[in-house]
Amino acid sequence: MRLILAPMEGVIDATMRAILTELGGIDRCVTEFVRVNQLLLPPRVFRRLCPELDSAGRTPSGVPVYVQLLGGHPAPMADNAARCAELGAPGIDLNFGCPAKTVNKSDGGAILLREPERVGAIVAAVRRAVPSAIPVTAKIRLGFEDRSQFLDNVLAIAAAGADELAIHARTRRDGYQPPAWWDEIARAVAEVSLPIVANGEIWSPEDARRCQLASHCQDLMLGRGALCRPDLPRLVQADRDGAPAQPLAWREIAVILQYFFQRKRAECEPRHCAGPVKQWLGYLRHHYPEAAQLFAAIKRLTDPVAVSAALDAHLALLDRGQDQPAAA
Repeated sequence: MRLILAPMEGVIDATMRAILTELGGIDRCVTEFVRVNQLLLPPRVFRRLCPELDSAGRTPSGVPVYVQLLGGHPAPMADNAARCAELGAPGIDLNFGCPAKTVNKSDGGAILLREPERVGAIVAAVRRAVPSAIPVTAKIRLGFEDRSQFLDNVLAIAAAGADELAIHARTRRDGYQPPAWWDEIARAVAEVSLPIVANGEIWSPEDARRCQLASHCQDLMLGRGALCRPDLPRLVQADRDGAPAQPLAWREIAVILQYFFQRKRAECEPRHCAGPVKQWLGYLRHHYPEAAQLFAAIKRLTDPVAVSAALDAHLALLDRGQDQPAAA
């Protein structure tokens, strides 16, 4: 079983990839999408979204990072994929799954699933443009409005020479509403020989086992589950191996949050650096009650010094064995 960290736009950036892969259990990452129109993008665009290109395409803990491209035209997608390969990307991933309306209106993401022939043409053009040693992978949903063209897209991607396909087990219309239809993925597994990765609604090791059984996939992609439970990949791998694994305590998560905030202070303008911490707390509070308490303490803070002081106070209270964080 391989576990792949999903490409979540505006959430899982290089800093988040570094933190989550350091915790263990993740075998590969995929970047946020690089939007491709008609132009060949300059190297700085790829390096901005994938700074790991300057480190052999790997996170600090050595996990490979594929560069994801999003666009609707074969030729520019191929040209930009070739540039990614030249810059040292260990793999190229193609986004046919993004459900965002703004993306779909710009001829990208899940809207392309209405045209399996064009999906296949894009994959084939990229595969021809990239050296054979570099994998070309794709990610799709079950469809756009419905599932009627699901297998058409799967077959087109396989015939075009993709090395792997990740399937989010919902249509674009479904959005992120549960359930994820894992059994639909099994239909694709029965039709093609390329490796397929199941994605959607995996929040626990138990979910991972159920997804594998229903989808007939060994490999899984984790997105929101890994943000809500940063140790989830490690716990899933341990469950597979029948090995004991201790979940991270909230204090350990709080220390990671503090480090994350300091990284964001170095990367962002002061007025923006609190946003990513609040965003991550929005995910963490689904699993850790203490995250909701900390979010309430900092939600109105924008000054980096004040946010840092609140994080320090929260940790100090945890060390003293108190349950409630300091009020902002």
